[in-house]
Amino acid sequence: MLQVFGQHSWLLPIMLLALGLVVGSFMNVVIYRLPLMMETGWRRECALLLEVEPETEAETLNLATPNSHCPHCKAPVKPWQNIPVLSYIALRGKCANCHVGISLRYPLVELATGLASMFLALQFGVTPAMLGALVFTWALITLTLIDYDHQLLPDSVTLPLLWAGLLFNISGTFVSLQDAVAGAVAGYLSLWSVYWLFKLLTGKEGMGYGDFKLLAALGAWLGWQALPMIILLSSLVGAIVGVALMAIKGRGKEIPIPFGPYLAMAGWLAMIWGDRISESYLRATGLQ
Repeated sequence: MLQVFGQHSWLLPIMLLALGLVVGSFMNVVIYRLPLMMETGWRRECALLLEVEPETEAETLNLATPNSHCPHCKAPVKPWQNIPVLSYIALRGKCANCHVGISLRYPLVELATGLASMFLALQFGVTPAMLGALVFTWALITLTLIDYDHQLLPDSVTLPLLWAGLLFNISGTFVSLQDAVAGAVAGYLSLWSVYWLFKLLTGKEGMGYGDFKLLAALGAWLGWQALPMIILLSSLVGAIVGVALMAIKGRGKEIPIPFGPYLAMAGWLAMIWGDRISESYLRATGLQ
């Protein structure tokens, strides 16, 4: 199999483009349903704690059931209407039954995941690093959009991502296991310390515990050495976007802005171009 990829260099990127499109379609399901599943679980736990009857659920909701359907008319989506990107184009962005528009974000997530997967094939080739980079990238895209929608970073994604980073680095895929463990600990404690310092000074919560766990996961994948760059990049981009939103949309300072997407973006950039970014910074500051 490896010889085939070596003889036909175009084959692996095309295969991962197709795989990424399919994975992106599944990620759309996770992004939409996982927060609803968590909310249902919280309501059930609250009912048990308060010793009241839980709300009657109309249907079981998980990642497998119910089958995909139009949120407007509830018509089931046929298999040929669920082909990533292509079905959206064929249906002209509308439900085949009621003709209500379908959000453009669905095909964009599929396309972004497919293109990112193809890029990773070109970047890493047939290596364990490519497999790890795929898992890392897919998880970060999922977390980015869930946090954007709900200001929530689910433990069911961040914690497996952390453990996966440690497992991939047992053999030093990205960094040594020692650096990965130190990165996980330092990633969590750095934002945890900032959180409590900010809370002690202002009496307010500046971020959520999900941000701590996400940075711990990034440290587990990329090592403690990457953490200063990730924190600097994410803070810089977050500040620029926050100021822009306040200027353009008139959002007040009290409206929370999710920090997870900026951490995820900075972590991905550090994985791909971390060494180049560091070298460019050192040259620009005259330290190299």
